[in-house]
Formats: sequence, C-alpha cells, structure tokens
Amino acid sequence: MTSIDKTQEVFDAGIAMTEKAAERLRAVMEADGKKGFGLRMEVTTGGCSGLNYNMSFEKSEKEFDKVFESQGMKIFCDLKSYLYLKGVQIDFSNDILNGGFKIVNPNAERTCGCGTSFSA
Repeated sequence: MTSIDKTQEVFDAGIAMTEKAAERLRAVMEADGKKGFGLRMEVTTGGCSGLNYNMSFEKSEKEFDKVFESQGMKIFCDLKSYLYLKGVQIDFSNDILNGGFKIVNPNAERTCGCGTSFSA
C-alpha cells in the first residue's frame, strides 16, 4: 500500500454502528417523536480526559458535514469533530453494570472510566 493509499484510507474512514446500537437509537428516536432522523456525532471540550462525545438527533445535514450511513441510519459529523471520530464504532449494551452506548475510538490515546471522555 502506498502512502497515497494510506492517506485516502484515513480520509475515507467512516463512523459506523453495530446493529444493537442502531436498534436502540431507532427506539429512542421513535419514543421522542423523531422517527426518520439521523444521529449527530460531535466532540466537545471537557470531561476528565479533555474531550467529550456528544450524540443528538438531527433531521438533516448541515453545511460542511461529513455524512455516513451505517445499519440504515444516517450519521452526521462536522469536520472538526471528524478529526477525532474517523474510524469510530458505536455499540450498545444492555449490561446492568456497564450498559449504555459505547464508543470504540481508534484515535483515542486515553479514555476515562465512564467512557464518555477521551484524549487524542
């Protein structure tokens, strides 16, 4: 693989979700009256490791968004957040002790115990 191929591979890295995460998101969207919306993924400053994940529902993309599709659901991400989120996978667990959404981020150098904060 050439350096150009590697650069293109990194640039094309998307944001994906597991089937469990998609099922849970669809159920929450329907309960909130937002059926057919997409998921917005953002990174904000804060948290114990310096950066926080933020997930919300949005009807359509904004200007300059990167748009991905996974498990039949659209995922919107602004360009600044994408620098930290490329290659991320969103999962969901019903586990009593550690349940909820889990973000598997190959760009994170360190994550906090709660899983909502990271550093890159």
